[in-house]
Amino acid sequence: MDLEAAHYDTLRKRDSWRSVLLLAYQSLGVVYGDLSISPLYVFKNAFADDIEHSEGNEEIYGVLSFVFWTLTVIPLLKYVFIVLQADDNGEGGTFALYSLICRHARIGFLPSGQVIDEELSAYKKGDGEVGPTSGSSRGSWIRALLEKSRVLQKVLLIFALLGTCMVIGDGVLTPAVSVFSAVSGLELYISKEQHRYVEVPVACLILVCLFALQHYGTHRVGFLFAPIVATWLMCISIIGVYNIARWDPHVLRALSPYYMYQFLKKTRRGGWMSLGGILLCITGSEAMYADLGHFSQTSIKIAFSFLVYPALVLAYMGQAAYLSQHHDIEKTSYKIGFYVSVPEQVRWPVFVIAVLAAVVGSQAVITGTFSIIKQCSALECFPRVKIVHTSSSVHGQIYIPEINWILMLLCLSVTIGFHDTKRLGNASGLAVITVMLVTTCLMAIVISLCWHKNPLFSITFLLFFGSIEAFYFSASLIKFLEGAWVPIALSLIFLLVMYVWHYGTLKKYEFDVQNKVSIRWLLNLGPSLGIVRVRGIGLIHTELVSGIPAIFSHFVTNLPAFHQVLVFLCVKSVPVPYVQPEERFLVGRIGPKEYRLYRVIVRYGYRDIQKDDLEFEKELVSSIAEFIRSGINNSDSSTNHLNDDPEKTTEKLAVIGTPFGLSEEYCEAVPDNESPGPSSNGNAVGINGLVPKRKRVRFLLPKSPELDSAAREELRDLEEAREAGMSFILGHSYTRAKSGSGFIKRVAINFGYEFLRRNSRGPAYAANIPHASTLEVGMVYHV
Repeated sequence: MDLEAAHYDTLRKRDSWRSVLLLAYQSLGVVYGDLSISPLYVFKNAFADDIEHSEGNEEIYGVLSFVFWTLTVIPLLKYVFIVLQADDNGEGGTFALYSLICRHARIGFLPSGQVIDEELSAYKKGDGEVGPTSGSSRGSWIRALLEKSRVLQKVLLIFALLGTCMVIGDGVLTPAVSVFSAVSGLELYISKEQHRYVEVPVACLILVCLFALQHYGTHRVGFLFAPIVATWLMCISIIGVYNIARWDPHVLRALSPYYMYQFLKKTRRGGWMSLGGILLCITGSEAMYADLGHFSQTSIKIAFSFLVYPALVLAYMGQAAYLSQHHDIEKTSYKIGFYVSVPEQVRWPVFVIAVLAAVVGSQAVITGTFSIIKQCSALECFPRVKIVHTSSSVHGQIYIPEINWILMLLCLSVTIGFHDTKRLGNASGLAVITVMLVTTCLMAIVISLCWHKNPLFSITFLLFFGSIEAFYFSASLIKFLEGAWVPIALSLIFLLVMYVWHYGTLKKYEFDVQNKVSIRWLLNLGPSLGIVRVRGIGLIHTELVSGIPAIFSHFVTNLPAFHQVLVFLCVKSVPVPYVQPEERFLVGRIGPKEYRLYRVIVRYGYRDIQKDDLEFEKELVSSIAEFIRSGINNSDSSTNHLNDDPEKTTEKLAVIGTPFGLSEEYCEAVPDNESPGPSSNGNAVGINGLVPKRKRVRFLLPKSPELDSAAREELRDLEEAREAGMSFILGHSYTRAKSGSGFIKRVAINFGYEFLRRNSRGPAYAANIPHASTLEVGMVYHV
């Protein structure tokens, strides 16, 4: 399973028009599932209680005009023509914008950042610049302001986390409102008294099935998603054209902005409050940007501009045309909805397609929630969770068990608790518009800081789109007691969890830096480190990118022996979506060659897939072997390391990598009846919980006449150590607030962070390591 290679192959296949059109078609089922089903509940929520359907049709035409211009300005003008251009190496979303800002302003929120990370190919800007200090002076004032102000940096981080939390909240609310609205079509066939006892159980049953099937992944039925959404869009388009032609061809005049003015003039406060229901017409628009990494800018633009946008406009116009000629409909949310405008002869087929489209839209949102939590976890903004890759060929299809069941419980709770589309819509609307406001604010910074445009463009963008979204935000916020409190409550809970985890992680790293062991102390121990060196490789996990972690001295002080080859391993994230395989490993030597001490830094982007333990071992050993064979001059390393200078240590690290896997030069297959040694070859859970057949390898000494005797001896020691087995030494920390800390800090560290730490996962590469190969060293961190 090489998802990494598959990802880069996908990137190379995006150029031809045939591929672009295919991606545009496939994006219907992933990107536009949520947006395409909005006609199910927009009119129903707009006419819930705030306004009434009168004989003059001012309300109908006004709502239609608002829907049309909102669809035109926000998804089409803002996202398609502007925001999609701000991709982070092809990736989109809130964290992509935040990552761009951090790289350009050097306000890294990851403590383990290094200058050498800026040499990554993915770190480069679109104009070919690399360093954050290069580029036009137009954005220099923003960069200087962000670099100097710690307060602004924290505000920016909290702002990005708030947008992320609202996306997670949307993952709770969108499945509820989508499925509930689709099932509401049953109201036309059963009495109102019976309907309330049927609609909620049916919706809950569908939701339970939807979440229960998540662990199977979508790759088996994913090919059906695009046809379902395409069929749904075709149905609502045809029904829209039919209703326009039969009931009110003059509804086209409602596209004039004049009807928005007339609507607000007549309805006043009620019309303003109804905007909370109207904004639901753009729910799912953020997915165009968030799912950019799975497709391409061109494919997403084509799909929306030529299919989704026209279909939605026709659907809304058709509903408005029908309602404009049916004033005898009961003026309640019970009857004004999507299904009442569907011809009775095709109502049942449309109902089935609507339910399927709602499931597809919900699935896309749930998958997007998994994806953004994975990004947050990679960037140390969310506790580490178990991530299962559900497809061996499709990059980005993941499943997070803990999050899945939490989402299901929350989704069922709001469905049963609210049991109507009005309050569900109020809650969903606030989450949607908040994410868009965050995107607008971050985008305004990107325009000036990253694109080097005149600040006037940033201010214009912020004022134009920000004022429109703030208008909708105020209309949603006023319905706080009618359901809008749910996304606020969910976001505050997730924001608290994320910020406490990020804060605790930073404090723990600061403790590691302050208490790291001097390399001078290590060198004074001599080549034997003052103890007996036994066969094998000792892999010491540390968060430090320089220096010797305190757990090493703690271990050496209490145990009489250590391995003949020691590797200080740091697996860290960098603020880019992907790291090329050939740039992943940084390898260096600590002390003279005879010490056999190495430092390996493994870099992953926030969308990268971390290899399982066997693949990881192979690439790790091969990277060290390649470092030794390359003959990089480290003869003066002992002198340099005596300074214990992180920058100088970093300069001695070499970029070592093997594109898309392990070089055949360093390994060979081992027959089933042979064993390569007591390596970490325990059972690993793969796709769908199955135990994969593991390929065993034997490390080989490369046959190169160019190697000198010292390098050949060093490689021989590495080969012997690898054959003897690899042990993993992990730190098991207990974090406590140091004496004299304030009350809030003590609560956050002693209770909040410690609770999250105890219930989170360890390093991803160590997830499948057998206990026999693992040694944990306990330490108490007073931060």
